[in-house]
Amino acid sequence: MRRTARIGMAAITTAAVLTGTATAQAAGLAAQDGARPSGHPVNVFGQAGYSNKAVNAKIEAAWDQLFHGAPGTAPDYYDGQSIYYQVAPDKAYVTDVANHDVRTEGMGYAMMIAVQLGKKTEFDSLWNFAKTNMQLQSGPTKSFFAWHTRTDGTIIDRGIAPDGDQWIAAALTFAAGRWGNGSGIYSYGSEARQILHAMWHNADSGGVNMYDAKTYLPTFSPPGVTNFSDASYALPAFYRVFAKADPADKQQWDNAVTAGEKLLQTAHNPTTGLSPCYSNFDGSPHLAPWESPTNPETYSITFQEDAWRVIANANLDASWWGVQPWQTQFSNTLEDFFVGQGVSTYVSRYQLDGTPLKGGQNTYEPAHAEGLVAMNSTSAITATGDQRLDFVRDFWNTPVPSGRARYYDGMLYLLGLLYDSGQFRMYGTGAAVRG
Repeated sequence: MRRTARIGMAAITTAAVLTGTATAQAAGLAAQDGARPSGHPVNVFGQAGYSNKAVNAKIEAAWDQLFHGAPGTAPDYYDGQSIYYQVAPDKAYVTDVANHDVRTEGMGYAMMIAVQLGKKTEFDSLWNFAKTNMQLQSGPTKSFFAWHTRTDGTIIDRGIAPDGDQWIAAALTFAAGRWGNGSGIYSYGSEARQILHAMWHNADSGGVNMYDAKTYLPTFSPPGVTNFSDASYALPAFYRVFAKADPADKQQWDNAVTAGEKLLQTAHNPTTGLSPCYSNFDGSPHLAPWESPTNPETYSITFQEDAWRVIANANLDASWWGVQPWQTQFSNTLEDFFVGQGVSTYVSRYQLDGTPLKGGQNTYEPAHAEGLVAMNSTSAITATGDQRLDFVRDFWNTPVPSGRARYYDGMLYLLGLLYDSGQFRMYGTGAAVRG
């Protein structure tokens, strides 16, 4: 969940109440040695002519800046580089610098980046904060994570943002596969299974599930806002992994794969490839009840930060599990639109018909936002057009985000580097299943 500075989840919940199978390139996830990555992710940086040495150096430099760069000057830290802050020898968080809080999306992204890069110390510190300060131990959403806290760990809102929980569960699953299981909260596989089980079974004991029972799609924000979704929450690439890590719920995860791919396929505009930030379960745009029905630029029904991630979700699924025709069509349509806007000059927020938003471009980040540049570059994984690699080169030439907007753009930037280099890998789930 991205657009959250203006509306608390309690207000969202109140408003809601008032308004009423692809061929697997990576079959067999369990690595025999417990650490060998499986699958054959696509390396579009290599296709664009960049050497492995240059790519690895670029990834490490981005990691160093965003996780260990200058922290910035108190109280707002806007002039810094890092989003990672160590608060104890064994505990750390990443912060949304612009809003001075800690969000599950960012914690999930950071944990995933850490496990992908083999940064176990940072991973364990992040997980300790998420487990200790964000995971709910009681109530209808037990085992899920409060979507944001203060930097001291105090929960601000107990509502759930399913994107974050899914990323945390996937990161834990891969940590078990890469490093094996430790003890206590560092028994990664057991912790992952607890979260995955709760996603489908909290309702068994009077709570609220994360996925809609009829459509198998993640709901927008349990427990209070469950009547629509967000296409950027659909992560079919992960659901295939979860089916291995949580075999008791394999049928539900298989259904979620089909449903998630269908949502990614149907949510975008067929002419521009642009998706809305919030979607009904059938993929149509969902106007949030707390937003103006007369404003065509309202966040929920336009292409803004949440929707940027739809592009990578579809292309990661293809990179891991094999390209399907709809993914190529989606990427070609999207690239055709952005070529028309100028590959190195397009802005970052649009109505779904391709009209740039008049009032929706952030003043504190580049109009050609680094996060969208990173996500658009992943379209080259499945696109077939002549200019597909131009999007990769545009991303390559984009500097690491810094300053006030470095949190969200920075997370997507690092993920984009991993996607495009073919270094965003599945680590065997055998350890997670046994843990």
